Amino acid sequence: MDGSVLQVNVSPGGVPKLAIDRAWVGPLGLDGDRHHHDTVHGGPHRAVALLGIEAIRRVQADGHPITPGSVGENLTTEGIELATLPIGTRLAIGERLLLEISAPANPCNVIGESFRGGKSGRISIITHPTDSRMYARTLVEGEVRTGDSIRVLPPARDSAATDQALLDRIDAATLDFTVGLWEAVAAAGFSITIEDDGELATASSAELTSSAFNRALGHRMLPQLTDRMRAFFAASATPGWIVANRPPWPGAVADGASITFVTEADAVADAEVEGLTIREIDAPEADAWSTVLAEASGIDGADRRAWIEATRRLVGSAGRHHLIAERDGAPVGVSGLFTRRRVGLLATTAVLPTARGHGVQRALIAHRARLAAERGCTLVAASANIGSPSAANLETMGFRRLEESALYRYDPAAVAVVE
Repeated sequence: MDGSVLQVNVSPGGVPKLAIDRAWVGPLGLDGDRHHHDTVHGGPHRAVALLGIEAIRRVQADGHPITPGSVGENLTTEGIELATLPIGTRLAIGERLLLEISAPANPCNVIGESFRGGKSGRISIITHPTDSRMYARTLVEGEVRTGDSIRVLPPARDSAATDQALLDRIDAATLDFTVGLWEAVAAAGFSITIEDDGELATASSAELTSSAFNRALGHRMLPQLTDRMRAFFAASATPGWIVANRPPWPGAVADGASITFVTEADAVADAEVEGLTIREIDAPEADAWSTVLAEASGIDGADRRAWIEATRRLVGSAGRHHLIAERDGAPVGVSGLFTRRRVGLLATTAVLPTARGHGVQRALIAHRARLAAERGCTLVAASANIGSPSAANLETMGFRRLEESALYRYDPAAVAVVE
């Protein structure tokens, strides 16, 4: 299924992208190409957008005014059914450029003018599997020119493309879960500043000092926006933590490292504990749940009050499941499950010190995995500190390690002193 480059397209932002003869392609895409909405486009995992002329012609045949470049693809190709290629497929273009298919590109309102009635879903991979735009990473930098040949190569043996696609889903669910927590804290009257823009979400609070409420999410997909994340904390005049899978700036020091684990929702081993019952709570028991969380995790002061008030607002809300583990009628542990985008995110688990070492956490993992499967999730994901009992429990129960990440503390006051 080899083909060629029919058209090379760039723009200073927005659509249409216009044809040029050639461009250099680096880790972040084509030189001279920009995005108006840089928190949902671009970055190393979406460096290049591609769309085949074959798909364009099928969409045109349905009466839509789409043309090469009008929906923002960087490379319009010919001879290759791009959307049918497996994630990780490599494209050798011209003399040296090598790309790797990373993900389908979701349609959005920005490209609506290329479709009758603005119905950009005509190129959604969900509804029209052959006609989607596709994103690609740059494996080897190089020049691309109109007319260049494209050789389709299988995924490399050491390709991480499939794992990156899983991380895309997990990161999206994690962002939704975390922003919901921040918004519940704000609704309870605590002082917290939140910015939620596409795949970048940040929060800061001088009142709440823990990293849970002073954090930036989105670095894996948008490392080119590190300065924007740091500027947010500088404007808030509060220290903040950036979650990243590598140091986000020279000299950045990790402040606690963790591992993201994943497995299929129906593949988690059972873990029954004699005398232990696990049940999902309703709103009247919200305070009991958050009290166990705070006591088991050592949360105190304003942060403790924030968790209590947030939990009151979140119990029973869409996608959120709060569970309590009891022995002889007394609570010994709590945990949460967040279901979104067919991902079951295991969150906020805590076991009282007197109950640790007796399988309570493993039982909570198994219970939530079953609940996630019942809710239609295909994946279950969790995060645990490196070397922790939680990490050992997840591996014992069949989860595999997906990626390591860390919290990197940025203190604008310390930077100001250095400068």
